[in-house]
Amino acid sequence: MGRYLLWRAGQAVFVLWAAYTLSFAILFALPSDPAEVMAGPNSGLTPDQLADMRADLGLDRPVIDQYLGRLGHVLRGDLGQSVQSREQVSHLIGQAWPQTAQITGAGLALGLTAGTGLALTASLVRSRRLQQALLTVPPLGIALPSFWVGLLLLQQFSFHWHLFPAFGNDGFAALVLPSLTLALPATALIAQLLSRSLQSELRRSYIDTARAKGVRRSAVHVRHALRNAVLPALTMAGLLVGGMLSGSVVVETVFSRDGVGRLIATAVSRQDLPLVQGLVLLGAAVFATVNLLVDLLYTVLDPRIGRTGGASPEAN
Repeated sequence: MGRYLLWRAGQAVFVLWAAYTLSFAILFALPSDPAEVMAGPNSGLTPDQLADMRADLGLDRPVIDQYLGRLGHVLRGDLGQSVQSREQVSHLIGQAWPQTAQITGAGLALGLTAGTGLALTASLVRSRRLQQALLTVPPLGIALPSFWVGLLLLQQFSFHWHLFPAFGNDGFAALVLPSLTLALPATALIAQLLSRSLQSELRRSYIDTARAKGVRRSAVHVRHALRNAVLPALTMAGLLVGGMLSGSVVVETVFSRDGVGRLIATAVSRQDLPLVQGLVLLGAAVFATVNLLVDLLYTVLDPRIGRTGGASPEAN
């Protein structure tokens, strides 16, 4: 168990390093000049002044020196300064992260709850037509674009019925529509995966044994089949966190929320290298942490995973 967790923690560290290195390589390969982007198209700066600006930002050094220098600062806990605002990157992220964490956490909780409920309902109903109707909902939810869903919710619940504020970060009411927008694709994915997994588990022999012992139908589905069927859905939940963080760029733009999503859009458009890399590290850290927690939960639901170093139960 301890070796397994140590191995997973090492993988998380590798993910952080790989994300940082890849983001640096991509941003360095962009054809535009960060100094010119900062100065703006009508700055009137001379070539010598632009060269001084590049030297001040350290952009005149060899690429390997830039990479190692920035990496060394990150290892010491210093994410550097934004080249655009000159504020500390950690301060900018600290201001924006709580807003994004709110809608991401609420969206994930709604998605898991609704997706699990939909999959369980589809497995419990006796009507074949109703079951098929319920199972057509997840593909529809996956196909709908987030920006279209957000605009539709704005039109109906904000502009038409005036139930929720259309824009801003203030209060619980402003959290509802962005969270619902993020929750819809999560609900669809969880429901689709979990319904298939439930159908597979319900055909296993231990389910027949439970039914033969007179266990109630609902208890068979919830207490027996769901315990094993939920493992693939947990993996999907860990992956969904990364998708939700990227989806927050669109959602926060639609609802005019000041969060990490809008900060990412601004940093990339201005080639603010320290800020972009700080945000990439944040996303990688959240993704790695959530997946590590999912692995821990796996070992609780099925202790064989920890004993076999992550092997699936079917392999034993």
